[in-house]
Amino acid sequence: MGLMDKVKAQATVLAQKTQETAREGKAKFDQVQATRRADAMLRNLGALVYADRTGRGTPDTQAQIDRLIADISAHEAANGINLAAEPTDPHAGQPGGGPPQSGPTGGVPPQAGPAGEGFPPSGSSTSFPPEAGTTTQV
Repeated sequence: MGLMDKVKAQATVLAQKTQETAREGKAKFDQVQATRRADAMLRNLGALVYADRTGRGTPDTQAQIDRLIADISAHEAANGINLAAEPTDPHAGQPGGGPPQSGPTGGVPPQAGPAGEGFPPSGSSTSFPPEAGTTTQV
């Protein structure tokens, strides 16, 4: 085998590796783009459901929710992904739920402000944003 044959063989191998690397990079890029689009759709869905459940939805909120669910399902099928939330708590799927909790607050101590006041301090507004014409004491 001559020197030129060896150079051609090496060039062919190098070209194949380059094409393979480019395909892998494109696949990774496409996966990241699909994940970003899915995250945006899930965020929008969460915002719509939150608005609906807190009484701040519009007359077409339910239609928007239905449309987003259909879009997300199609996105999952097109990209071969599963966007359903997986439990992060290892005890979540077991009988009895999560780890044992104590007291009415689930083991979380009640919040206290200055001089042992409850939280939020009495007399303060608990709505956010504060209603027009009200002031909050700090």
